[in-house]
Amino acid sequence: MTKSVLEAIREGDWDFEPAEIDQHEFAATRAIPGTREKLSVLAARARAGLPLWHDDDRIDYEEVSAS
Repeated sequence: MTKSVLEAIREGDWDFEPAEIDQHEFAATRAIPGTREKLSVLAARARAGLPLWHDDDRIDYEEVSAS
C-alpha cells in the first residue's frame, strides 16, 4: 500500500490521493515561507506521508509570531 505521494510517484501511480489526516495529528510551523526551515518542515511532512499544508502554518513574512 502506498504511504505517500513520493512513494506513489516512484510506483508510477499518478492518480494517488493521500488519506485525510486530522491536523491535530501533526504540528503547524511558524517558519517563514521560502526559508530553509519551512522547506525542511515540508520535506519531513512529505517523507512521513503527511499533508504538506496545515491550516495554522505561517503564511507570510509579515505575520506576527504568537509568543
